[in-house]
Amino acid sequence: MTRKLKTMDGNTAAAHVAYALTDVAAIYPITPSSTMAEYIDKWASEGRLNIFGQTVRVVEMQSEGGAAGAVHGSVISGALTSTFTASQGLLLMIPTMYMIAGEQLPAVIHVSARTVASHALSIFGDHSDVMACRQTGFAMLASNSPQEAMDLSAVAHIAAIDSSMPFLHFFDGFRTSHEMQKIGVWDYDTLRKLFDDEKLARFHARANNPAHPVLRGSAQNGDIFFQAREAINSKYTDVYTATESAMDKVNKLIGTNYKPFNYYGSSNADRIIVAMGSVCETAEEVVDYLNAHGEKVGLIKVRLYRPWAASSFIATLPKTVKRIAVLDRTKEPGSVGEPLYLDVMTSVVECGVPGIWVCGGRYGLASKDVTPGQIIATFDNLKLDFPKNSFTIGITDDVTNLSLPVTKEPLTTPSDIISCKFWGLGSDGTVGANKNSIKIIGDHTDKTAQAYFQYDSRKSGGVTISHLRFGSSPIKSAYYVSKADFVACHSPSYLEKYDIVQDTKPGGVFLANCAWGAEELTSILPAAAKKYIADNDIKFYAVDAVKIAKDLGLGNRTNSILQAAFFKLSNILPIENAAEYMRQAVRDTYGRKGDDVVRMNIEAIEAGLNQLVEINVPDSWKSPAPDAKTESPATSRADAASYVSEVMTQMNAMRGDKLPVSAFIATEAGSLLPAGTAALEKRAINSEAPSWIPENCIQCNRCAYVCPHSVVR
Repeated sequence: MTRKLKTMDGNTAAAHVAYALTDVAAIYPITPSSTMAEYIDKWASEGRLNIFGQTVRVVEMQSEGGAAGAVHGSVISGALTSTFTASQGLLLMIPTMYMIAGEQLPAVIHVSARTVASHALSIFGDHSDVMACRQTGFAMLASNSPQEAMDLSAVAHIAAIDSSMPFLHFFDGFRTSHEMQKIGVWDYDTLRKLFDDEKLARFHARANNPAHPVLRGSAQNGDIFFQAREAINSKYTDVYTATESAMDKVNKLIGTNYKPFNYYGSSNADRIIVAMGSVCETAEEVVDYLNAHGEKVGLIKVRLYRPWAASSFIATLPKTVKRIAVLDRTKEPGSVGEPLYLDVMTSVVECGVPGIWVCGGRYGLASKDVTPGQIIATFDNLKLDFPKNSFTIGITDDVTNLSLPVTKEPLTTPSDIISCKFWGLGSDGTVGANKNSIKIIGDHTDKTAQAYFQYDSRKSGGVTISHLRFGSSPIKSAYYVSKADFVACHSPSYLEKYDIVQDTKPGGVFLANCAWGAEELTSILPAAAKKYIADNDIKFYAVDAVKIAKDLGLGNRTNSILQAAFFKLSNILPIENAAEYMRQAVRDTYGRKGDDVVRMNIEAIEAGLNQLVEINVPDSWKSPAPDAKTESPATSRADAASYVSEVMTQMNAMRGDKLPVSAFIATEAGSLLPAGTAALEKRAINSEAPSWIPENCIQCNRCAYVCPHSVVR
């Protein structure tokens, strides 16, 4: 079956299928899963019909615990029921999840897996929330990409009905949930064919109603509780069989090869990685790279994590494997190892497989980027006589010395893939414009397309970095763009604060939103940036988007101007076509805000196309004068001084990833921080600052309300 291709993110993909296969959705929003529930609510309000010809009934509760309770009651009454959550929200559902699983009710929870707050809150992604649910009795199914979020959502719903057991379908929060790709979309008529009507009727017949009432959730004493608890064991064999069967149905229709465990790599590999989630996409890319360079490595992608089938896992292993590294995206303090590692180790021992060394490691907590170099370091660790166990990748651990060194960072992305990187300011429209751009590229060309958005937890006013890729080859690069063909700096203040120009490949294009020419830039740009531009033949362009937006009445919304400049410089599409697609995107995005807003944004597109200026790079930039020394923010308090100079200054310069573990020992592992440091964090994100004119002042004090920082200044 050929499916229509459309550009969307993982949350949208999962919601598209969940809506089709749901009667009732009980929702309560939490980042980064919120958009799944929002889409379900939106489509229901628009009257979209599910595969049963009905509009989904959406119930918004007052908490995640309430949503879980509503799911429980709804599915008992015979309605196919879903919910969507993450992190602490998922943990609040755990008591009810035990009951749903114990009562064998086929509810489905879709989870954008997110960090659970420990020493600090993080809204970003890892598997600490779903790992806290592995004992509830829910089947657990992992997706690695937006395409898999679409396909395995269908598997979760179908297998839940076929096995009469609940499923937790999860994928990496912010990575897969917000990553946009061009993917195949299920049509609802085809999804209807996947459902077994006989098993659906069996589910409805089991529902509690006045015609055949039963008691669920009774109280039991120690004389029978244990026996009754063990009576469910065979159901988990049914879950495995039902999941495998649902995958086979999907595979037959769309030509995929989904299995509870999928092997990828050399048929005679001696070293493999076992993992689940988006890291598998990066690992696939690295496996291809290493095998092309004469190594024999592979990867097992875990899709059905619960129930764990040891014999099936061992059957997936190539017979030649001698070393296994298991990667967990969670930390379980005090344990002998993380959950997936323990499952793999137990499988090897219980199944009596001789001569295999198993080690485990942690990666990617709170959406820490996972690069090809880190995966190569994991494979290199397996070459050692005694591979390091309980290792970490992606950080420098100079305290317990568990981290693996990254010795090389090769370019493993296919050569035809074009990479772009955009530095924006939260709320300036950069992310929205890039979402429109990737949709234009994905939906109006035959290219593959990917977009990922790196957010600052400050949201409005914070740094956003958009990572776009497109080309002819499949895109498996589930990591940040480090060297790009096109780089844009959308905030003038960033030019002298961050190492942005250095993201550009030699011979690439750099676009700056600024009002300066070469002479002014000579005094503004850091010496390293000027030298990099001159030495690497960077084509430097500028457009004064701030002034254009202000003149058009758009305030700080420079996105349409800079999006137009991107399409003109990148030559992805004929510029006449790209301009019309941008105009249509403006109508779709801003139409509800009125004709004036649409008109201003269309005028902004024309300005972005016509007011670009190329900067002629002076020869003097090859030997620039050194920068004046800058001091760290000053503080008179001894308790804050070291934190400000050693940690906060590095974070503010976007170099926090390079801080070692030892930097956080003095702060009790980052949990105790000195108070009042926000006073030292002046980010200088405005392109202009107001000044007070005493003779005009009537002491209305409105300035203190509108811009207190300027009042203080």
